[in-house]
Amino acid sequence: MKKFLFIFVLERGMLEEEHENEATFYRRLRQSYIDRRRKTMIVQEREHDFILIKQHDHAQLSGRMVREWKQHFLLRSKLREEADWAAAQHDRAWIPLDENPGWNEEEQKPYSFIDYPLKEKLAAYQRGITEVAEQSLYAGMLCSMHYQSFMSEDSEEPLMRQFVQEEKERQERLFALMEMDIPKDIYDLHFKRLQFSDDLSLYVCMNQPGISKEEEVAWFRDGFRQHFDFAPNGMIADWVDDKQVSVDPFPFENPFDARIPYKLVTKEAIKQHGFTKAYEQAETDQRLVTFIAKD
Repeated sequence: MKKFLFIFVLERGMLEEEHENEATFYRRLRQSYIDRRRKTMIVQEREHDFILIKQHDHAQLSGRMVREWKQHFLLRSKLREEADWAAAQHDRAWIPLDENPGWNEEEQKPYSFIDYPLKEKLAAYQRGITEVAEQSLYAGMLCSMHYQSFMSEDSEEPLMRQFVQEEKERQERLFALMEMDIPKDIYDLHFKRLQFSDDLSLYVCMNQPGISKEEEVAWFRDGFRQHFDFAPNGMIADWVDDKQVSVDPFPFENPFDARIPYKLVTKEAIKQHGFTKAYEQAETDQRLVTFIAKD
């Protein structure tokens, strides 16, 4: 009874009990409570379980990738350090959201970053950009450019158009505050590295280790969208086996190992205990991946 009263107080003012019949009231109240608890992670569904990876852990892998970038492709500098940090922090808005992932009753699986509601997603993007910019104006500008690139200013969705406009204005403000002249080819390169590291990290996190090219998530099956001087036609990744990923052309100084924290939550545990308890009780494991050049 106390739990119901808490939820009712939480929703008071939004739901008017006297205007609804009892069944409709409880249905809307429950759905509103669920919506408030929606959280977003990278979710990989298998036959008997789900693999869940936190967004910030995925971003940490992005940061590792840009730090491993070949030196003669981009010399180290204070500006590069800030660009590297931007890649590692670009998903920091999801840190509090991923602590308690939510269950999608309709789809019978955890909510993922893909099906997160647009309004809340855009608000999270902007919150994260602000947090990054408070530590580094340049990193904030790169993260703003990164998220803006997901949207079109010609979109039929007003929220997307507003987001694009606000981020363009933010970038102008940040650039002015930096009080330094950054060559366009340099920040373009830093921006593309952030995008590529985000995509390659998602490729690793969203696919089952060792999967065949034909069975990969379609997003990156035909390669990555970014072009570089050393890769004018872009790059493509392949799972060589369940622990090695080849990248061609190879953008890193040397092959390197990376570990990605994840939780494996069985469908049986969810059935017995509910998703929240099953997730809390699941052990955190590490996925080991080695990035290598193609033979």
